[in-house]
Amino acid sequence: MSRPLLDRTAPAPLTDRFGRVHTDLRVSLTDRCNLRCTYCMPAEGLDWLPRPELLTDDEVVRLVRVAARRLGITEVRLTGGEPLLRRGLPGLVARLHALPDAPALSLTTNGIGLARGAEALRAAGLGRVNVSLDTLRPERFAAITRRDRLPDVLAGLRAARDAGLAPVKINTVPVRGVNDDEIADLASFAVEHGYRARFIESMPLDAQGAWDRDRMVTAEEILDRLGERFELIPVGRRDNAPAEEWRIAGTDTLVGVIASVTRPFCGSCDRVRLTADGQLRNCLFATQESDLRALLRGGADDTAIEAAWRTSIGGKGPGHAIDSPEFRRPERPMSAIGG
Repeated sequence: MSRPLLDRTAPAPLTDRFGRVHTDLRVSLTDRCNLRCTYCMPAEGLDWLPRPELLTDDEVVRLVRVAARRLGITEVRLTGGEPLLRRGLPGLVARLHALPDAPALSLTTNGIGLARGAEALRAAGLGRVNVSLDTLRPERFAAITRRDRLPDVLAGLRAARDAGLAPVKINTVPVRGVNDDEIADLASFAVEHGYRARFIESMPLDAQGAWDRDRMVTAEEILDRLGERFELIPVGRRDNAPAEEWRIAGTDTLVGVIASVTRPFCGSCDRVRLTADGQLRNCLFATQESDLRALLRGGADDTAIEAAWRTSIGGKGPGHAIDSPEFRRPERPMSAIGG
């Protein structure tokens, strides 16, 4: 029997020196945000990037095209800051969705503005959304985010569900003494409304450098709180997804826990990040970046961009080493990196 012909158009995997294949690209569209969450940034906000430094829509589309066609990227998550603040976002999503090797498109958002934008984003080709929600109590929401916008976020969740952006996932960062008493309540809310709940250990990525490990609620504690109210049936980790998942017995609701600090999943990481100003980061905690914007604006061809991308991933370390004495926080805070 003759061998089948090889598909010579398939890109070589984007692989690092530890054999990890990278297929998931996080693209930050802005560092701006309309909330001021206490675990993320100071009340006065930050110095935003000047608009000329941000990637244009054409530049974003070109980099995603190179990533999908030449590097094997199959998923793109649009992030911020708050990506809904990006002007013309549905149009950009439509252009990405129309690419010949279009990756699956998702969005991480705080939900403000989603009520008026969900239908257009779904029509443009967006597949699903993750919405940050740390509390169901209006006064607590205002204290955590320094803005009184909980009704807008809840309306955004409903609009996303009704538009068919499925699954709708709720991202919660429990902080000891702040909102850790609502872990089970947020899971119940997800069951009631048909969402998925995800709880994320807080990480040392706040702009003010105030992260305190003692206030971090661990994955074990999160599961203990959930177990007090629900029976959890293990589902495990899907492919290289960051969340370990459980199904709440008697429901179709999945609960995920992202234990970036206490149960790091660096050994199977398949993610690479592009900041709003075109800097490629091979790890969330990277202390070095590769300037793809300079290549774009300097007239580099796709081959040169591909080579720079592969060189960056080739230098990726084994893990973030948060528990190591050698750990260094990245200069950029989370809001300027992209989730």
